[in-house]
Amino acid sequence: MGVEVLMEEGKGPSLPKVIKTQNDIDALATDAVEERLNYVSKALTLTKELLNGRVPLIGFAGAPFTILCYMIEGKGSKTWDKAKQFCFTQPNLTHQLLQKITGTTIKYLKEQVKAGADVLQVFDSWSGCLSPEDFKLYAQPYLIQIADALKGLAPVILFPKGSWYALQDLSKSSASGLGLDWCVSPQMARKLTGNEITLQGNFDPAKLLSTVPEIKKAVKEMIDAFGVQGYIANLGHGITPNVPVENAKAFVEAVKEYEV
Repeated sequence: MGVEVLMEEGKGPSLPKVIKTQNDIDALATDAVEERLNYVSKALTLTKELLNGRVPLIGFAGAPFTILCYMIEGKGSKTWDKAKQFCFTQPNLTHQLLQKITGTTIKYLKEQVKAGADVLQVFDSWSGCLSPEDFKLYAQPYLIQIADALKGLAPVILFPKGSWYALQDLSKSSASGLGLDWCVSPQMARKLTGNEITLQGNFDPAKLLSTVPEIKKAVKEMIDAFGVQGYIANLGHGITPNVPVENAKAFVEAVKEYEV
C-alpha cells in the first residue's frame, strides 16, 4: 500500500512514517496489488510445486485491525494506546483506513489462492486489546468481509487472538474455522460456537520449553479436550525463537501419534 516497513532484528516490524491524517489515507496505494505482491504469488507457486501434494499449503495475511495498529503506532506495543486513540477520536478516518486495508487484503488473498494456497488464515494478533463492543466496531465487520469475499474460493480460518468473546458471532460467519489462543478452554470454545465450526489451537507456545514427555502429555490432553472432529491441532500463536527444534518436533509427533 506504499507504506515503508522495516524488519529489524530483535525489534519486529517498524514503520518510519505512520498514518495520521486524511491525506495519509488518501495516499495509500490500493491498485495493482497483484503486480506489487507478485513475488509472494511466485513463492507460493514454487512452494506448492515442491510440496508435490504431500501436505496442504496455507496462505495468510494480517487482519485489518492488526495492520491498522502498526500503521498508526509505527511499531509493536503492549497496549496500542496510539492506535486505540486514533480509533476513538477519529472514527471516520479509522473506518476509511480499515476499509482500504480490507479491500487490499481481499485482493492479496485471492492472488494467494490463484497461486496455490489450499487454505487461508487471517491473523488478528492485536484484536484482544479491544473490548467486546469495540471489537464489533473495528475488527469483526472487516474479518467477516474477508471471509465472505473468499467464500467458495478457499476455506478461511479467522484468528482473533485474545478475543474469545467474539467466537459466537464469528462462528456464524462464512469462515470455515476459528483459531484459538490458550486463554480460552476447549470446552468454552465449543460452547460459544455451538460446536458448529472447526476450531484450531490452542497450545501455549511457551509450553514447548517443557520437557519432551511433558509436551507429549499436554498435547494428548489438549486433543482429548477438543475431540478429533472439527478440530485442527496447533499452537495458540506463533512459535518463539527460543524453542528448541526437537521440542517443536515433539509437538508435531505427539499430534501424529494421537489415538483416541
